Order: sequence, then structure tokens, then C-alpha cells
Amino acid sequence: MEHYSFLIDEEYDGIRLDKAITSLSELDLTRSYIQKLIKSDAVKVNDKKAKAGLSLKVGDRIEFDVPDAAPIDILPEDIPLDILYEDDSVIVINKPKGMVVHPANGHYTNTMVNALMYHCKDSLSGINGILRPGIVHRIDMDTTGSIIACKNDASHNNIADQLKSHSLNRTYRAICHGRISEDEMTIDINIGRSKNDRKKMAVVSPDEGKCAITHVKVLERFNDFTYIECRLETGRTHQIRVHMASVGHPLAGDNVYSTRKCPFKTEGQCLHAYKLGFIHPVSGEYVETVAPLPEYFEKILSVLRAK
Repeated sequence: MEHYSFLIDEEYDGIRLDKAITSLSELDLTRSYIQKLIKSDAVKVNDKKAKAGLSLKVGDRIEFDVPDAAPIDILPEDIPLDILYEDDSVIVINKPKGMVVHPANGHYTNTMVNALMYHCKDSLSGINGILRPGIVHRIDMDTTGSIIACKNDASHNNIADQLKSHSLNRTYRAICHGRISEDEMTIDINIGRSKNDRKKMAVVSPDEGKCAITHVKVLERFNDFTYIECRLETGRTHQIRVHMASVGHPLAGDNVYSTRKCPFKTEGQCLHAYKLGFIHPVSGEYVETVAPLPEYFEKILSVLRAK
């Protein structure tokens, strides 16, 4: 069990307790996990119990304990992995379409975590708990491509810091509806939880949600579709899908954020995490991996190019 103690200065004056811990702890803990810690009275402010929404003041002292990762009760499974890079610290996987990254309601087997547990044995970071060993970030079930996992807590913290500071290079390839006229554009629109459907995300006003920035570059134009490259400056849930839909160019096959009929069999959004670049947590050298476009994606491009 690790003990943490922080003294609040001007930068965090007036900030909610759970939000402050998320930023101060540098543990890549989710807000929901922190709220559970607070609810279980594991967090004290000035030696007193506090609620997640407490507004902090300069001079307040936060103290809390983070329990050691519980023994893994998710079973390892011998599922083949397309490994793009691996060493003693990290592993980068080219995730196939339809694979869930980590166990959750309705998906406790056949996930990337089950496969990683079999491949890496006991060498996975424990920071994100029993359901997400090694997992620093995620991509949607129907999004293919590069995702990095960590084999120890030191590497996990390092990669999480890069993710938090937006220095992780994440470039996606996508096919979207419509013909984009601009060669390049930057979409800088906040994203938050949809007020109409809590399972969806939505663009929101500047004083709501979280900052979300996507840099878009046109690679090829077709009659009714555009092949694009998207570089994430931030990494919000469904960011590319929500941003592209917001500018009138939803992704082909996206049955959540698009009402347009797609003539291709995509089995979900036509989105691929193409390139992943990071500073290696041990060597300090820049590492970059490229995940080849999946077969279905290449077939769609072939059909569009033939028209």
C-alpha cells in the first residue's frame, strides 16, 4: 500500500477534491476509482473525512492510501497477438477489429488483457487494478491498430505522463463521408458526455466538458468519401468520431455518431490507429511503430480508387 500526502497551493485553490487528486497523484487513476477511495473514507483532508466535490483551499492537506493491486482473477487466454514492438518495459499491439481492450460488463473473456496475461505472464503493471493490468490507454472495440501496454509500474507512470502531457504521438487513418475541401484543418471543440444519451459523447460549449483537439489532413478525395489522417493532440473518449461528425464528415460505418448509410461492410467505424510514437521509459530514445492498414480498410480504398 502506497501513502500519498499533498499540500494545496494557489494552483489548486477552489478545485474539487477528486479532480485535484487526479492531477496531483500522477498515478493515472481514473476519476471513478478516486471517488471510490473517497467514498470508502480512504482520503482525508486536514485529517477529516471529505466528499469528492469538496472545494479545496490553499493550505489544505490531502492524505490517502492506494491499496496494492489485488490478485488478478481474470484468466489468461492463449489468443494470438500481432506484436509491433516489445521489450522488458513495454509492448505495442496491433489490435484487431472486434477485440475489447480490457474486461468490463459483458466482456470478461477474449479481451486484449486476457491475451496479454498469457503472453506476458506476471510482467504487467498493476496500477490500473485487476481488470486493466498493463493498460495505460484504450481504443474502441471496433477501432483497429496500435495500443501500448506496460510491463511494470515505473514504465506505466512514464507512459501515462507522456499521455497526460500530450507528447505521445498518436496518428490515425480513417475514411469519412463527404468530400473535404480543405487540405488540412484543426478541430478544437470541447467534448463531454451527451445530455441526451449518457453512453455517447458530444461536442459541448467552451465552458463544459474537456478540451479536445484533432489535427486532420486529407490523404485522398473520392466522390462521396475522403481518406484522412488524424493526429490527436488530446485523447478524449470517441474524440475523432465525435469531431468528424461535428463538422459534417462522420466516419464510414460509425453507427453511433452517423445516420448516413455506408455501402461498405466495415463492422463498425472505419478508423485505424496507424502510428504510435513515444519516448522509451528506460532508454529515453524515441520509438515509433506503424500498424499496417487492416484488410477490410485496404479493400474499401481499392473500391473507391477504382470508381
